[in-house]
Amino acid sequence: MEGPPAVTNRRYDLDWLRIIAFGLLILYHCGMFYVTWDWHVKSRAASDAIEPLMLLTNPWRLTLLFLISGAATRFMADKMDAGELTIARMGRLWPPLLLAVFVIVPPQSYYEVVEAIQALPAAVAAQYPLALDNFYVKYVTASGHWCDGEGCLTTPTYNHMWFVAYLILYTLALIPLLPLLRRVPKTVGRLISGPFLILTPWLIMAALRMTLFPMFGESHDFREDWYLHALYFSVFLFGFAIAKHQPFFDQCVRLRWIALPIALISWAAIVAYYGAYPDGVTPPDWLRTVMRGVRELDAWCAIVTALGFAHRHLRNADGPMRRMLTQAIFPFYLIHQTIIVVAGHYLDELQLPLAIEAPLLIGVTALGCWLFYDVGRRVPILRVWIGLPSKSQEKAATLPGQVVREAA
Repeated sequence: MEGPPAVTNRRYDLDWLRIIAFGLLILYHCGMFYVTWDWHVKSRAASDAIEPLMLLTNPWRLTLLFLISGAATRFMADKMDAGELTIARMGRLWPPLLLAVFVIVPPQSYYEVVEAIQALPAAVAAQYPLALDNFYVKYVTASGHWCDGEGCLTTPTYNHMWFVAYLILYTLALIPLLPLLRRVPKTVGRLISGPFLILTPWLIMAALRMTLFPMFGESHDFREDWYLHALYFSVFLFGFAIAKHQPFFDQCVRLRWIALPIALISWAAIVAYYGAYPDGVTPPDWLRTVMRGVRELDAWCAIVTALGFAHRHLRNADGPMRRMLTQAIFPFYLIHQTIIVVAGHYLDELQLPLAIEAPLLIGVTALGCWLFYDVGRRVPILRVWIGLPSKSQEKAATLPGQVVREAA
């Protein structure tokens, strides 16, 4: 019987996983408008109703994206030297980040301040008549002094584009390690053979969660986010190392039906834990530590499940839809949160029934994402700013492996 094809540059399964993960991220941010967790703007109907569903993807979605980004970087690195790789990655990542910081993100900060003022008692809100005057100038010059009892809004900022900022840092840190990382797969393969495919990464992730998370938390401020740097940079390097290591993907396929129930049981335990210990109720220290390990078991098993099912069913799934979405999903990510924040703010003022408002918010977000991408791809000067290759680069990119890495 013929075995599975070797891993080559044709990684349609990673294409699809990247599309799905970013799509879930966009839906997740729509959900952030309706949950009790802190976010830029909030619906009047915010509650804990969909929080268990949000927890279904929360532990693993971004970790998977960093793994895929590491793998995509491997495909690039094998076709160019270190200097060319640096130029290619920085040229693709910096323009969208700058566009976000100075054009796309400011409306998010504006409406965050608007809703913070609206939430104050009328007598207190009256003390901030000039808070929004010359907002953009204050945003760019960090002179807004938008503060409350929980701290100040620091601007200019990258908000949801922290993912791209971290990719820039990790790519620059990876460059000197290239000769070593190309020799790593065999060593990694021994450490994750058999059941150790689940055990070894989980133990590392759990150790980081138990030790660094209590000290640093998750801030998305690159200057102090040491827990997430330790986690995401490790996963990024791991993705680079195993990108072309076929036994890893074969093992994910074999273990997917074992990893799936482990992930679901872990998720159910997390939901029960948060139900038993809501905000304001402190769990025992030992239980908190155990649940940090359970969270990482959920995260890694979900990733193994996703990789296994994708490699089994999507590795040959090419077509016009994949090619279009592979390009479009990064521009969607770039613009989506601003659309959600602005649309959510004004939809909330209409006081529509939730059954109408929520689908409208998702629909407006999807339409806005598509229009942003469609206009950007048609205007040559805009393409690089929304994370797309130039027309000449697009014509030269004939290998699907090159498509995978376009904005990963």
